[in-house]
Amino acid sequence: MLDRKLFLPNNFLGILQPFSTYKKSKFVILPVPYEQTTTYKAGTKEGPQAIITASKQVELFDEELKTEAYKAGIYTTEELEPTSKGPEKMIERIYRLSRELLKDGKVIVTLGGEHTISVGMIKAYKEKYKDLSVLQLDAHADLRQSFQGSKFSHACTMRRVREFAPAVQVGIRNLSLEEHNWVKKNKIHLFYAREKDKNSVDKIIDSLSDNVYLTFDLDFLDPSIMPSVGTPEPGGYLWYETLDFLKTLSQRKKIVGFDIVELCPQPGNIAPDFLAAKLIYKLIGYIITQDGKRKMEKGKIKRKK
Repeated sequence: MLDRKLFLPNNFLGILQPFSTYKKSKFVILPVPYEQTTTYKAGTKEGPQAIITASKQVELFDEELKTEAYKAGIYTTEELEPTSKGPEKMIERIYRLSRELLKDGKVIVTLGGEHTISVGMIKAYKEKYKDLSVLQLDAHADLRQSFQGSKFSHACTMRRVREFAPAVQVGIRNLSLEEHNWVKKNKIHLFYAREKDKNSVDKIIDSLSDNVYLTFDLDFLDPSIMPSVGTPEPGGYLWYETLDFLKTLSQRKKIVGFDIVELCPQPGNIAPDFLAAKLIYKLIGYIITQDGKRKMEKGKIKRKK
């Protein structure tokens, strides 16, 4: 018998039609292999393709949710080629494309690349969802005003985001004195990794608006399970506590879009690539499950009226 997985298309999860066509898909996977301001270990430009390659080994049935979430439709675009004109121009390109996808009612899942790409995506989402708040899962605060001569360095991502959208930052365990003082002065909602407990989860989620954009830097995870990042930091979150948090988030807030950034593939170590791919599929499953429940609740309310 031929192995079906040998003949899958080069899209996220290797989904066959009709569940991978643009028209029928609720989700759009947008690979952005952009890397221009990396400061430690390079290679994030290889992240999107590594995730897509690994995703073809992810089972389409989710044993936790007892569902096949791909049937909501997941379309994968061509890679958005980086521009040589600098990070600000790249952010603008991402913003324009995202705006068009949102007009079509898609939920965008962006694969990085470095964290800078999130700025353009969130800008487009903020135009559509006026009450949008941003949840950053990350080891680093990314709140520098400027870094190495650029206001659009990956180290400045959340400082730029906060210029147009409120944000809550979780999992932080490395920031500069400048960032520390800015957080204190501006009373930023920032939760350190050492604060992870049941009470902090409630505080985090209560700090968010109803519509949430999730930006997930993979160095949020502990290096023991996610070593393939440019700047790994000890003391991160593990797999099941991360899933428990994301599931709770999806139950209490509406995740309208998300990005997964900063995967820096390591030759000979494919486990982190697979983790990133499965994480994306879990998030898609949580979103679909909760959207379905909300739709049912609205139907019940209408029938009562």
